[in-house]
Amino acid sequence: MKERSIVFVIYEGFQPLDLVGPHEVFQHAGQLAGGYRHLVVAPRSGPVPAASGLSVHAEYGVDEVDPESVDTLVVAGGKGVDHARLDMGLTGWIRDVGASARRVTSVCSGVFLLAAAGLLDGRRVTTHWAREQQLSREHPDVEVDCEPIFVRDGHVWTSAGVTAGMDLALALVEDDLGRDVAHAVAREMVMFLRRPGGQSQFSVALWSKEPATDPIRAAVSAIHADPGARHGIADLAQSARLSPRHLQRRFTAELGTPPASYVERVRIEAAQRALAEGDDPVEAVARHCGFGTAETLRRTFHRHLGIAPSDYRARFRSTTTAHAELQQEQERS
Repeated sequence: MKERSIVFVIYEGFQPLDLVGPHEVFQHAGQLAGGYRHLVVAPRSGPVPAASGLSVHAEYGVDEVDPESVDTLVVAGGKGVDHARLDMGLTGWIRDVGASARRVTSVCSGVFLLAAAGLLDGRRVTTHWAREQQLSREHPDVEVDCEPIFVRDGHVWTSAGVTAGMDLALALVEDDLGRDVAHAVAREMVMFLRRPGGQSQFSVALWSKEPATDPIRAAVSAIHADPGARHGIADLAQSARLSPRHLQRRFTAELGTPPASYVERVRIEAAQRALAEGDDPVEAVARHCGFGTAETLRRTFHRHLGIAPSDYRARFRSTTTAHAELQQEQERS
């Protein structure tokens, strides 16, 4: 592969992991297969203090890098983005890069710099869930979707916060060098290779409280072990060795949500994974994940996600599955 220039943009108050995580993914890929050159740029060259106080040396200022030399732009997020997006020199340079680069990407709130540069109008993007309302309010011409961990719309790729930037970078490496190299990088970095862009930022493990007692922990473990199994109040009470009434009260008090709502959320996540990563028909996914029928799954998806299961699959199909389908199609031809 011809050497490609991967340019990382930082500024005062950036999030260090938004830079270091993707940088390491590309670095490992370059060591395995070659083809990458890395540059760290800032409004001005020299030391750049991150939000955490860590100082990172930017090799170049933006006025020292020809926008047309950039293959892939990676813009870090961080608390300092609100000030950085007022820098007309920085946003103007990003705008020029967007006109010629093969790919323009952002991690977390770095999307605000892409928006300030005028690169997102009419596009679907994501960012950290805590910034969703601000981005929607300030840029009404942008379709903001903070369900997935990363989104591709044409040559613009955006991701959720911090570690999601590594998932994004891994997808970019797979796009360039194929699944085998991406898999090798993931193994080397002890990453989860098949975390597709459609995986939710809001997994049950993040939005729910931790069980405080062993009986409720037992009930929660039973739900996660087999989302499609029977998980009515009587079934969960048996797992917890409590009466159904006692289980209902303690579960809600400890986790902040009733058992039935918790079970439904876990089943939705299971269905999301199955749709994004597998080939089973929607009817089979509905049965395996505890919804019974495709119609029940469809109604549940519309209520929680605002999208039909078939549309979810089309939108969030994992890159690994897509590559496999392409290979099968090539073999048939």
